[in-house]
Amino acid sequence: MSRKPQTLVLGCLLAACALNAPAQPAAAAPAATAAAPRTADFIIAIVNQELVTAVELEQRLARVRADAARSGQRLPPDGQLRQQVLDALIDERVILGYARDTGARVDEAELDRAVASVAAQNQVTPAQLRERLRQDGIDLQRFRANLRDQIMIERVRERELQQRIKISDADIDAFLDKQRSEASAQSEYNVAQILVPVPEGAAEAEVQRLRAQAEQALQRVQGGEDFAAVARQVSQDANREKGGEIGMRAAERLPDVFLAQVRNLQPGQVAPQLLRTGAGFHVLKLVAKRDDATLRVTQTHARHILLRPSAQLSAEVARQRLAEAKRQIESGRKRFEDVAREQSQDGSAAQGGDLGWTSPGAFVPEFEQAMNALQPMGALSEPVVSRFGVHLIQVLERREVALERRQLRELARDSLREQRFEQAYTDWVRELRSRAYVEMRENPR
Repeated sequence: MSRKPQTLVLGCLLAACALNAPAQPAAAAPAATAAAPRTADFIIAIVNQELVTAVELEQRLARVRADAARSGQRLPPDGQLRQQVLDALIDERVILGYARDTGARVDEAELDRAVASVAAQNQVTPAQLRERLRQDGIDLQRFRANLRDQIMIERVRERELQQRIKISDADIDAFLDKQRSEASAQSEYNVAQILVPVPEGAAEAEVQRLRAQAEQALQRVQGGEDFAAVARQVSQDANREKGGEIGMRAAERLPDVFLAQVRNLQPGQVAPQLLRTGAGFHVLKLVAKRDDATLRVTQTHARHILLRPSAQLSAEVARQRLAEAKRQIESGRKRFEDVAREQSQDGSAAQGGDLGWTSPGAFVPEFEQAMNALQPMGALSEPVVSRFGVHLIQVLERREVALERRQLRELARDSLREQRFEQAYTDWVRELRSRAYVEMRENPR
């Protein structure tokens, strides 16, 4: 899952088999498939006692390019991309070797459960899964071995990083002192706006027409109409679907003209006059104000469905599956909690994907950003990619709470750990690779 303090519940990690897609080879024992590029195979690199082959590199490159083409992602030049993919394959071998050397094990019962999870995710029985693998040219034992390796890789990564990322009481004190210092110098505001834009160089008659449109919107909200509803109808800014709310921001992150309009308002009040800026005419409302950002936070009650990309399940296919799940849930054909129990590869699956109440900083940034953009009462995200996989997120409730000292310190610990995660992972892999035997047999370019 994307909740940072906890060790990942691996389940069927990196093993969801895309049964409606061409078969892909196991990373540890590549084999050509009908969909793979036709190329002579030869050894590119020896990593300790394992091999990286030309066919495997070409297959991985093909998947990367296909995913990038579907998502519109720009890739580096071909030579640079090949080196990056080759480095990733070597790193995988290095981590896998370390996992084996340090005693990481996945027993047969656990592996059976992981295979059963793959079958359940694809809505087939274990027997049907074996038959589909056979039809796609994937040997079952090779599939199980690849699945075992991927689980071990993720398990040892989490174990090592938990040990490496040390957060001291002094670190937490410094973090909280900095937050209090920043908060004491400024308040935070959540402002909503209705924007009627004015094109650059617009004729005076057009400006007056747009002013009248904005004045009418102001009169409607002053007359008692719901601000969010009017914003969705009239406003033309990026936050219109959220009722015009820009979210809680420190005063220094608000335009000075906005701050001047809302500073003396009470939460729920609308500025009595239109604001004219270079962008157009604004109707502003103060939604909330917070004077001490370290003492009160907005907590979110959310749930999610997680699919983990693998050699058998590309990120794009995972996105497509979750997009289809979203359509089924929104149409009423399926319930979110049922889909989560059937398909999610997170430890929360048994609870229907329920993550409980969480404070800011509990999740990785890409997950939290998507979650925070959702309205409560069941809004669903588009599929969201994080370092843990692809998520479908639903927000159930939000609440404003005061935090106790213990909670503040735990929140600070989570934030510091997230800040240090990527660098710790990079350093760890670099150390492992420096100790590994890596022999390059063929220039990948």
